[in-house]
Formats: sequence, structure tokens, C-alpha cells
Amino acid sequence: MAKRNRKKKRPSSPLQRLGRGLYRTLVILSALIVGAWIAFKAVSRRPTTADDTLRPNQTVTTDDPNTQDVDESQGLQRKDGTWTFLLAAEDQVSGSTDTIMVCTYDTVNQKIGLVSLPRDTLVDRRVGPYHYHKLNAAFPNGNIANPPDGGIAELMAAAGEVLGIPIDHYALVDTRLFVELVDAVDGVDFNVPVYMNYDAPDQDLHIHFNPGMQHLTGQQALEVVRCRKNSDGPGEYPNNIYDAYPDADIGRTRTQQEMVKTIAKKILSNPQKAGSYVEILSRCIKTDLSLRNLLWFVEPALGFDFDDLTTATLPGDGTKSYDGVSSVYELDVEESLRIINECLNPYTTDVTPEMTRMIRAD
Repeated sequence: MAKRNRKKKRPSSPLQRLGRGLYRTLVILSALIVGAWIAFKAVSRRPTTADDTLRPNQTVTTDDPNTQDVDESQGLQRKDGTWTFLLAAEDQVSGSTDTIMVCTYDTVNQKIGLVSLPRDTLVDRRVGPYHYHKLNAAFPNGNIANPPDGGIAELMAAAGEVLGIPIDHYALVDTRLFVELVDAVDGVDFNVPVYMNYDAPDQDLHIHFNPGMQHLTGQQALEVVRCRKNSDGPGEYPNNIYDAYPDADIGRTRTQQEMVKTIAKKILSNPQKAGSYVEILSRCIKTDLSLRNLLWFVEPALGFDFDDLTTATLPGDGTKSYDGVSSVYELDVEESLRIINECLNPYTTDVTPEMTRMIRAD
């Protein structure tokens, strides 16, 4: 029987071996990525929205006996994948909320609106035995009336009443967040809008900036967003204080909005530091969103361009008086409604004047 000759298998070239190794590595990496993504989707949980039952200010009454009261809550429909959030920072000295913003995130259309509510916005509310007329008083009065967490609940209710929309969730920010996040990304380049020169010896607060673009550390970024007044006027402190912005606190809200946008863009440009961000956020933000809720927002947030973030401040007049309280901020109803509907409205139909409660001053 003839002996069959077997062909010797040629040894693989280094290039072929490298190709097979790369292919195996890619297969393994792909499997790991798919597995991690499946696990991520399994862990994340879609957040809830606020209960859209009728709020007291949504019943429109009329003096016409031939016309029935209108229940504005009927027929209101939420936009799919849209949530509203209250963002607030507690004043380090007074215990009031120094910064009050409401944000609406439409994850379907990738739109975010961020609107500042001036701290002295006129309201007329009671919580427990306390009657107050400025929005930033909601937090301390709520905490006193209903400890330990009644402050944030009262602020959400008051802000929602003014805007005529439900507030789904909140984030109460410790001001250390600015410092630590900005330092984590090695500072930010920011255009300081006005001359800032403020010294408050009783607060150990010292703010000194010339206007213009400059690189800010975390502490400097915090000082810029806190500054409302200058203290280099004639006389001695506190009689030498005057507004740093021509439009007083409204100017500061614009600076705060720009700083939020600047920090967010710098964070997203450094995704390799995600672990540091999570650790800082967990220490410096109190929120009713669970970790699983926050993870749910990761996927839509990856597709958002912060250059498309829409910001505004509710317009009005801060020189009014109401019920014996001076310097309250009376909102311009028509312009405020326009901003609410353009930036914040989570409904498929417009918020109407009857759904809001914008108090008129004396």
C-alpha cells in the first residue's frame, strides 16, 4: 500500500499571528462591552414624574353664573421622556436658598431648558405657622415647620406654584461642589462679566476680580457665582456696599447659568475622570433621585450638546413692596409665561396664566 505524503503545514507568519491575536482580543472586548451594557440597562431605572393631580391654583373660577369652573388639570398630557428638576444651593450664612433654578430635560428631543427664579420672587404662602413672601424663604421656613426635610418640599411646591408646572425631582447643592468639580478638571476658563470687589470680614469672604476671560480655580469659581455686591463704596462696612451688577441679582443669575454650562462642558470633555465626578457628586448633592435613576440618564446625556442648553431668568421688577415687605420681585406675567413655555413646560400644551400663581404687588 502506497504511503500518502502529508503536506507540512506552513508556520504562520508573524503578521498572521498578530491578526488572529487582535481578532480574539476584539471578540473578547466586544463580549465584555455587550455584557456591561446589558448589566447597565438592567441596573438603571427610569425615574418617576410628579403626580399630575389637580393643584389648587389649577381650578379657574369665574363670576359668570352661566359658566362652570374649568379644571385645568383635565386633558394635560406630559411630553414623553421629559422631566423637571429643582436645582438649589443653600446660602452659607442665612440658611436660605441663594440660588434657585428649574431645569426641564426632554430626553427624546435632546432639549434642556434652565431657568433661574430670582431669590426675592414674590409669593404668598404659609407653611405651618409661618407666612412668607419671598421665594428664598421657602426653604428655611419649611425646615422649621416640618423638620428635617420640609424645606426642600416647600421650595419645590412654591416654585411649582409660581411656574404652573410640577417639579419631579430636586438636587440640593452644597457649594463645595463648585470647588471640587472645577478643581477635578484643573480649573475652567471663564469670562468674568463685571468688576468684583467684595470683603465681608464677618463671613471671611473676599472676592476680587477684574472683568474679562481668566482661568479660575474651584474656589475662585465659587467666589464669582456668589458675588452680588461690591464693598468699596464710600464709608465703612456694611455701609459701603453697592450692587456689582447693573441689574442687581438678575445679572448674577446669568453668571451662575454660564458657569454651570462651562463646568458641564469641561466635565464632559474629561470622561476619564468619571470616577472622581461620581464621588464628588455623592458627597456634595442631596437628591431624591436614586443611583439607578441617575444611571438611566447617562445614555441620553451622552448625546446632548451643551451648546444647545437654553438658559433664561424670569423677568420682573425687584423694587416692589407687598404686605409690608419691601424689595420683592414682581414677575412680568406675559414674558415669564413665554419663557416657561419655551424652556420648562413638560406638557404637550401651553401653560396658561390660570395655571400659575404670579402675585401682583401692592
